[in-house]
Amino acid sequence: MEEDGPAEGGFPPIEEVKLSIESEDVERHALAALHAAADDAIKPRLHLQSVTVGGALVSIAGALPPSGIVANRTIGLGLAGPEDPETIHRIVELYRDAGVSRYFIHLHPDARPPAIRDWLRDAGLEKARGWMKFTRGRDAPPPAETDLSVRSVEFADMAAFGRIVMDAFDLGAEAAEWLACLVNAEGWRIYMSFDGDEPAGTGGLFVRDGVGYCDWGATAPAFRRRGSQSALLRRRIVDAIDMGCRIIVTETGEEVEGDPQHSYKNIMRMGFKEDFVRENYAPPR
Repeated sequence: MEEDGPAEGGFPPIEEVKLSIESEDVERHALAALHAAADDAIKPRLHLQSVTVGGALVSIAGALPPSGIVANRTIGLGLAGPEDPETIHRIVELYRDAGVSRYFIHLHPDARPPAIRDWLRDAGLEKARGWMKFTRGRDAPPPAETDLSVRSVEFADMAAFGRIVMDAFDLGAEAAEWLACLVNAEGWRIYMSFDGDEPAGTGGLFVRDGVGYCDWGATAPAFRRRGSQSALLRRRIVDAIDMGCRIIVTETGEEVEGDPQHSYKNIMRMGFKEDFVRENYAPPR
C-alpha cells in the first residue's frame, strides 16, 4: 500500500500499451499528482488518501460530501494485470473505513478478468452513469468564439479557480483550498478565462509521456453561454501540441436522454473523437 501519492514509477506497469489504456494511465497519474500537491495541513482536514490496491489508484477524500465523486474514485482496475475478488473487497473497505458513502470504481472495457463485473456486483455495487473518454491527435483545433480572455494562471488566481471548480462539481467548501494546490502540482498547468479582471471559467492540463489530459473544465454561472469552455479547451489543446503531446484525452458523462450535454458537444467541436465508455460502479444511492 502506497499512501499520499505514489512516487514516479510507483504504479504497476501496464503490459499492453493501447491508446485507450494510455488515456486511463495519464488520468491516474493526474489524480495522484493532485494528492501529492496537498500540503500537510490539508491532508488531515480533508481526510485525503491516495492508495494503490492491485493495479488501481484509490483516491479518497473522506471529508467531502457524497457529491464529491471526482475526488472519491478508483481508476486503473484490471489494466496492469488480472485482479481478484480480494482487490475489490479491499477497495470497498477503504472507502467504508473513510466514511465515504458515494464513490465510483471506474472499469475500462479491457479490465481483466471479465468476472470483475460480477465481483463488483457481489460487493454490493451497481452500475451508474458511465463516462465517455475522448481522444484527439495533433491536428490544429478550430477557432473558439468568445469575448473572454484566456490565460495560464499562477498562485494569485488559484483561490478563484478553487471556488469555481468547487461549485461546478459540488465538492463542498473544504475542497477549494485543495484544488488551489494544483498550481504547484507536478505535470499540471492551470488556465482561467476572465471578463476583464473577473474570473469566469477554469481548465487544467496534465502532461505525461507525450499524452495530454484535460480536466477541471468549469464556468461560473454568471458567465455561461459566452464561449468560456470552448476557448479554454482550445488553449489547452494548442499548448499540449506545442509541448509535443502525441495525443490529448478528456472525458465527460456519457450521453443520456434529457441531458443537454453541453460539455460533450464542446469536446466534439474541438476535434475530439469518442473513444470508449468507461463503466462506473458505485454504492446504491
